[in-house]
Amino acid sequence: MAQDTSSDAPIVDSHAHVWTTDMPLSATAWHKPPGDATIEQYIATLDRHGVKHAVLAAASLFDDYNEYSIEAARRHKRLRTTAIVKPTIDPYVMRMMKDDGVVGVRLQWRNVKDLPDITTPDYRKFFRRVRDLDWHVHINQNADKLAAPIATLQAAGVKLVIDHFGHPQKGGVACEGFQSVLRAVDNGRTWVKLSAGYRLESPQVAQDCARALLVRAGPERLLWGSDWPFAAFEDRMRYEHAIASFREWIPDPATRRIISGDTALRLYFD
Repeated sequence: MAQDTSSDAPIVDSHAHVWTTDMPLSATAWHKPPGDATIEQYIATLDRHGVKHAVLAAASLFDDYNEYSIEAARRHKRLRTTAIVKPTIDPYVMRMMKDDGVVGVRLQWRNVKDLPDITTPDYRKFFRRVRDLDWHVHINQNADKLAAPIATLQAAGVKLVIDHFGHPQKGGVACEGFQSVLRAVDNGRTWVKLSAGYRLESPQVAQDCARALLVRAGPERLLWGSDWPFAAFEDRMRYEHAIASFREWIPDPATRRIISGDTALRLYFD
């Protein structure tokens, strides 16, 4: 595909992963990647489609092995990354991670059976440190299980980013879980990613949720992400499909530019 350098190309891809197949998989990994998704491959993909910046999402497949994503952000100033860490992580290590391009921590809880109690003193102290660093907490969970952690995280005063439309269940916009996501954006420090629509019940659900989020949140609380390299969908999804979906969800080019440009740059790169 020819390089897209038009002004309509997304400016920031706010959700992607990089890995190599020799990295240590978590004991609870839900997917074994069939091939590498290297830093170099991802940078080439961004360049091919005219995307200037990106934010890597820590991949739960590798638990707290963040080294490769941090290396990517260290080597390429156009990248930022989140990390998966224990709440007892040394605060001085967190400050060093920030210097290397880490902008937040990821709670990858979708399909996880034994969830931590984030109301404990260790977690309260951890979230305060996240807040002090001006990082965000980046959560991936099914919509019907989001209400409680949203309340806890918002009470902690951290910036909150919700993955993949909040993973609405059957019923789409009407399901109570997605309604809790809509209410969350009223907080003013919560953002939702329009990403991985192909993982939802149907393309129509993604379209309906995008419209509902835009009405409730406005473009200033929405982000776009490709979800490259499309874990478990590697043989079906392509980067150009992700961009095309974004254009379908948000037909107005000026609104797309705020979502993938102004909003994302302010949150991740300021």
